[in-house]
Amino acid sequence: MIKHVGKNLSDFTELPNRDIFAKTAPFYEFTEELAVHEYHHWSRVLTSPSEHRVKILDQYTNEVREMIMMASNNYLGLTTHPAVIEASRKALEKYGAGAGSVPLLGGTLDLHKELEAKLAKMKGCEDAIIFTSGYSSNVGCVSALVRKNDVAINDRLNHASIIDGCRLSGGCLRTFRHNDLNNLEQVLRSTEEQGLLGKLIIVDGVFSMDGDISNLPGIKALANRYDARIMIDEAHATGVIGENGRGTPEHFHLEGQIDLVAGTLSKAFAVVGGFVASSKEVVNYLRFYARSHMFSTALPPASVGALSAGIDVIEHEPELRKKLWYNINYMISNLKEMGFNLGNAETAIIPIIIGNEDLLMKISREVHQAGIFVNSVYYPAVPKKLSRLRLSLMATHTQEDLDDTLAVLEKVGKNYGLI
Repeated sequence: MIKHVGKNLSDFTELPNRDIFAKTAPFYEFTEELAVHEYHHWSRVLTSPSEHRVKILDQYTNEVREMIMMASNNYLGLTTHPAVIEASRKALEKYGAGAGSVPLLGGTLDLHKELEAKLAKMKGCEDAIIFTSGYSSNVGCVSALVRKNDVAINDRLNHASIIDGCRLSGGCLRTFRHNDLNNLEQVLRSTEEQGLLGKLIIVDGVFSMDGDISNLPGIKALANRYDARIMIDEAHATGVIGENGRGTPEHFHLEGQIDLVAGTLSKAFAVVGGFVASSKEVVNYLRFYARSHMFSTALPPASVGALSAGIDVIEHEPELRKKLWYNINYMISNLKEMGFNLGNAETAIIPIIIGNEDLLMKISREVHQAGIFVNSVYYPAVPKKLSRLRLSLMATHTQEDLDDTLAVLEKVGKNYGLI
């Protein structure tokens, strides 16, 4: 019998008590109980690189086992690309392990400037600034630019880092229904009636839980009409969509027309870090006012070397993206044919909507036991009725990987009446 049946992560954030640690004990009990029933699939420990097949130390058997990795954002397989590894090694040997200081003081290397120039060129912008993570780039950018009497207008499915940046900014935070241009226009009109000043529309290029693409042309038209700026988070779009893998603006032939192009360097780039590309004036401002940039030690040389090489690979090896899209189309078409609900998935992120969280726990356990490493997503990350499995495709997945995964999902789907 599960004591905490029906509970989720949101139930342990507001537990009034004079001791601020009081909430941690019941949450620990909750996670331990999930583990006893083999429902705890967070923070699984890998003992190998994040490739199409991985080895994990299974917490339930305490044995190392191989699994098909369907939960990595390593979309193009660059974590183990020879050119990326070699560039990382050379940078480590030449510059040492760390940058030694924050970028504004003594931590900027010529490698950092080279990477920023490459990112700016890739995104069709005048300049770019790099951060230590995608989270810090969004938080730093939004909190620096949106101030009191300004408004940040978010698609309701935007990444949490964007929302946190908006909250830190002190400006007004508004949301519009996902990819709903009519609702966005209503929000824009209402902000003018309220007398708010600067307007920043913020969207994900590819949405991280649904795998669909923002309606950037429609958003651009509304931004022009209402004198608003646009920021797009390209975390899951860069390297994946666009003719040359340059992301959502390229996909819609809007390169150089989006005010702020942000993203992480840990997905298709396969390392770590974040960036914002924009005009020279905006990037210069962020160097001094984005606190997550100012007060964080610069990215280590080995990471920067790997990232610079990764941009070259994305540019010169389009066959990786071609293979990724073969895998995406193959999985989506087969899963739909089986009868699974994939929402509006159209990229490397493929949700399988389950809807019932207790059922999702059981399915997750069976999929794990069958050797498929896939993430389960619960409320509050997604609405309760839209809990899901979340698959992430890579260029390095083999036909055998795809077919084995489909066989497991089909069996589980039939056993639980999903298809």
